[in-house]
Amino acid sequence: MKAIRRFTVRPVLPEQLAPVEELAANLRWSWHQPTLELFRDIAPELWDELGKDPYGLLGEVPPARLDELAADAAFVERATALRDELRRYLVEPRWYQSLADAPATIAYFSPEYGIADALPQYSGGLGILAGDHLKAASDLGVPLVGVGLFYRSGYFRQAISPDGWQLESYPVLDPDGLPMSVLRDADGAAAQIELALPDGATLTARIWLLAVGRVPLLLLDTDIPENTDALRTVTDRLYGGGENTASYRSCCSASAARGRWRSMRASRASPSRASSTRTRGMPASSGSNASAPSSARD
Repeated sequence: MKAIRRFTVRPVLPEQLAPVEELAANLRWSWHQPTLELFRDIAPELWDELGKDPYGLLGEVPPARLDELAADAAFVERATALRDELRRYLVEPRWYQSLADAPATIAYFSPEYGIADALPQYSGGLGILAGDHLKAASDLGVPLVGVGLFYRSGYFRQAISPDGWQLESYPVLDPDGLPMSVLRDADGAAAQIELALPDGATLTARIWLLAVGRVPLLLLDTDIPENTDALRTVTDRLYGGGENTASYRSCCSASAARGRWRSMRASRASPSRASSTRTRGMPASSGSNASAPSSARD
């Protein structure tokens, strides 16, 4: 049975550990070994137990250990140096900035992203490929903006029962426990997009923003009060099944195909190029490396 909801309580870190919190908020830690080692050294056994999840770690470390780290000048200096290096990484010119007449923004669409185990939004090779594309683009300075769907129950984990049967368990993700925030309009209101579905219903999606190094990742989430109970589950699981498979994939296809360009507009990005990964039930964009349609430039 799947839990209805999971809530995360974020601890208030000592002021001296503010650099640690800033490092956890950017997913560059997932491929930056010095930052991973910093988090590991906070509580090695707990780090492994929580699956190398910085946000989860900071929420579980005892206050006494946090106070100890805040008083450790060497640790604070190390964290501050890594934070300062991250800030330089985010703004300094890289390979792409040496190119002439290159597109200023490139949209990248995928139904799943394999960035870190702590963010189970992928099932296998397609997601890992998409995640690696974002990481490589960040290191090269390529101005990608990733767009996908946020699955609150992610992808199931497998186990084998004593009788030899496959057992499935779905994680229950709380956005407050992940390095993500709600994309907001200029007036501070949460940005949302509306999609007209073939049956006449309207699907509304909130947009979550994640930082993958230099690359922003926008994830559409339909689990909001504006939708009916049925539509709230459209982005519940990656690759759903059962009796509602056809309608599930139809809604996901509509979300991915039409919502991605609207989410780009909501984020005030104006891509001149687009690339897309493809999987069953998820339409690609108008073509790999295709020019953006005029409606996306409005």
